[in-house]
Amino acid sequence: MSWASQNASLLAHLTGQNAYLALLPVLFGLVISLPLGIVCVRFGWLYPPVLGLTSVLYALPALALFVALIAYTGLTDTTVIIPLTVYAVSVIFPSVVDGLRSVPEPVRQAAVAMGFGTWRRLATVELPIAAPVVIAGLRIASVSSISLVSVGQLIGIGGLGYLFIDGEQRSFTTEIVWGIVLIVVLALVTDLVLVLARRLLTPWQRGAAPTRATARRAVLSGQPGRGGVPAA
Repeated sequence: MSWASQNASLLAHLTGQNAYLALLPVLFGLVISLPLGIVCVRFGWLYPPVLGLTSVLYALPALALFVALIAYTGLTDTTVIIPLTVYAVSVIFPSVVDGLRSVPEPVRQAAVAMGFGTWRRLATVELPIAAPVVIAGLRIASVSSISLVSVGQLIGIGGLGYLFIDGEQRSFTTEIVWGIVLIVVLALVTDLVLVLARRLLTPWQRGAAPTRATARRAVLSGQPGRGGVPAA
């Protein structure tokens, strides 16, 4: 504990850097995955090839991508952020598609009957119902990204990964242990924030599990309910 207190500023800096390098790609991944997922739901034939491409990219080793990008982006944060964004898209994109496809057809029909246009129905009915599935993908992508950042330390950019490399070179186990602890804590805190965000975005899920009937009644009444649809 004395080593940690003496190096508190270093640990705080590395933790902040790790969070930045890990969560910014997840944000980029969400921004890319949402429109891509919406398009693939509208045009179902497009989903299999896009999913196949993202699956192949997800299989590529992180270190190989880091090294390949050095020639183009140099030893900068971008070299780590780009591959992690690719990985985030590979995880979040299927969640967006699955979430939108989980919207019951009677709910869509009820929204159309109320005069909702395509974009209004998407924003006020389909995306709110899909939110739990999308956030589940975000949770997986965030935890994965937080751990993968440490691999970037092999090229000199890796947040808490510095503690692993430095601890190994100095045969100083305490430093390695603290790196592991802080990565776990960062992952848990991020996951907790996303769980709270899900609860705030989907208050109707705090009660009984939604059914198609209650969802349809919520749309028809224009009021939030257990069915999973907020007021229009």
